Amino acid sequence: MGVKLEVFRMTIYLTFPVAMFWIANQAEWFEDYVIQRKRELWPPEKEDQVSHVIFLPPVWRGLDSCGQGTG
Repeated sequence: MGVKLEVFRMTIYLTFPVAMFWIANQAEWFEDYVIQRKRELWPPEKEDQVSHVIFLPPVWRGLDSCGQGTG
C-alpha cells in the first residue's frame, strides 16, 4: 500500500503543474477569453474623448517637463 500511495502522490504532483502549464499556454484561449475580457473592462477610448485631453506637466510635484526630479 505504501508504494502505491507514493506513486499516486507523485503522479498527482507531476500532473497538476504540467496540466496548469499546458492550459495557461493555449494561445486560442488567451486570444478568445483574455483579450475579450480586457476590452470589456477597459473599452477603447473614442477619438472625441482623446482630443479633449490636455497634457499638463507635473510641475506641482517637483518634476520638470520630462518627469525628472528637480531636487
